[in-house]
Amino acid sequence: MPPYSRRQFVAGAAAATAALTLANAPYASAAARDRALAATAARAVQVAGTTLEQAATASGTGTYRKLTAGPGWPLVVRTDLAAAGSGRDGRRTGLASFVQFTDLHLADTESPVRFEYLARYVDSAYRPHDLLTVRGASSLVERVNSLAGGPYTGLPFSLVIATGDNTDNHENAELDWYLTVMSGGTITPTTGSTTAYEGVANSGSTTYWNPESPLDDTYKQAGFPQIPGFLSAAVKPFTAPGLTTPWYVTAGNHDDSIMGTLPDLTLLNSVYTGGLKLEGLDDADAAQLAAALEDGDPAEALTLLVKLIDGGPVRHVTPDPAREPFTNAEFAQAHLETAYTGPGPYGHGFTSAAAANGELYYTFPIAPGVLGVSLDTTNRAGDADGSIGTAQLTWLESTLQAHSGHWYDTDGNPVRGSHADQLVVVFSHHTSTSMGNTLPDPYNLLEGRHTGTELLTLLQRYPNTLAWVNGHTHENRITAHGHAVPERALWEINTASHIDYPQHARIIEIADNADGTLSLFTTLIESAAPYTADPGDLSDAGLASWYRELAYNDPYADPAGKLGGPGDHNTELLITRPGG
Repeated sequence: MPPYSRRQFVAGAAAATAALTLANAPYASAAARDRALAATAARAVQVAGTTLEQAATASGTGTYRKLTAGPGWPLVVRTDLAAAGSGRDGRRTGLASFVQFTDLHLADTESPVRFEYLARYVDSAYRPHDLLTVRGASSLVERVNSLAGGPYTGLPFSLVIATGDNTDNHENAELDWYLTVMSGGTITPTTGSTTAYEGVANSGSTTYWNPESPLDDTYKQAGFPQIPGFLSAAVKPFTAPGLTTPWYVTAGNHDDSIMGTLPDLTLLNSVYTGGLKLEGLDDADAAQLAAALEDGDPAEALTLLVKLIDGGPVRHVTPDPAREPFTNAEFAQAHLETAYTGPGPYGHGFTSAAAANGELYYTFPIAPGVLGVSLDTTNRAGDADGSIGTAQLTWLESTLQAHSGHWYDTDGNPVRGSHADQLVVVFSHHTSTSMGNTLPDPYNLLEGRHTGTELLTLLQRYPNTLAWVNGHTHENRITAHGHAVPERALWEINTASHIDYPQHARIIEIADNADGTLSLFTTLIESAAPYTADPGDLSDAGLASWYRELAYNDPYADPAGKLGGPGDHNTELLITRPGG
């Protein structure tokens, strides 16, 4: 896309906020919404602390808008795949209750290997709230800890699973922050200098938001505030409470490659840990690099990036070995460290074998009779989208057969197995529509790569697979994948990120309706931070509030598109019970 002009900058922000207002108000009247909320609460065990009760809502009419607590979002019953039988609430038996985090993107904003100068081309390259990611994620943990369990089954959460992009640039410093946010402990969310912030937030460039400076940067022209003391507060040490619920993890492309896009072939390790940070590019160079990234040509982009760092405008920053990127094997090994065990389980899904071979896929128990399968859909060849290797796909089919009493072969014929049925939920970072990257894996060049369509076809051959839960797109989107044979249908549940607004996580509950159907309840939650940010409050909670408000106002983001519609928010998803 072309660079944003000043006029486009302001107009784009205004259009996004207007669209988001409409997305937040899908009901014909406030009275209709209130009736739907009352019906929602009547069906639930409890709604407190979820978006069934209240949700962030913009106030005011300016380009930059404050947030406040607004009405909750009613439950939407989706019968795309099965009918909703009457009286099912009275017969309902809860089977499982857990929470999905996704796309936390804990970011080292002082890293020399960042692309902030591409923000006008790639919206994720720079966010004005990037330096508060750790505070925001910790506030989300606080929200989960405050909840008694699922709003519809009342079951305590058996686990939390983070479905990838846990780090932003797969640096060891970011990995430590993420593991500590999840398990608890003290975090100092800064790298390099221990006495001065060294990122674009105090660059003096009008391209970026300079929060402490009176500089009339482009963001302040769009209404962003000047906040004295902001940077020193953002990087000061704080204690993260950590989850009180066991947690698991799935890997994403940002946990594997340079800014989630370029293959990590160790060519930039010295740049990661060194003392030169590229903070700006002229339009021609920026456009060329953005085009290489957009075209999915990681080799060209990597070559150009090395050239630009060597000869472009740079800032001298304090070198730091903690910024060195980690490998897949090191990612798994870090989860095995006792300092990060937290509430367990040991390894959070990974084993010593994963730490040795770097294979990041595994199974885990969600609840009695319910199995979780965590996949690794990243492609180490680079590019943001994913795929799955032949060996992992073969492993997945063997796993599904080992937990299925029956399935269908590739011709659609039923096959009887010798194992008892377990219900299965599959987790990955990428979605069915973002797995078209079949570039050969540079670490396994002879292995085939398979698309999301191929993975979906496999899953639909196993009727006990109820749902595919994922992230990556940073948007709320629930898709019904129907089938001529009803028990072969499944739901795909895609949840928005916790870096871009609306910064959601999702409670997922599975219930048996005792009528041949199951219900999957999906309920969105927000962090525990106050809705309205206060310039005088730079406490941990206050900074988490700023994290949400700044994300809402990010002019390069698409809050309306990422929010999704009512059918992607708080839902009851009906599905035929396998064999039922």
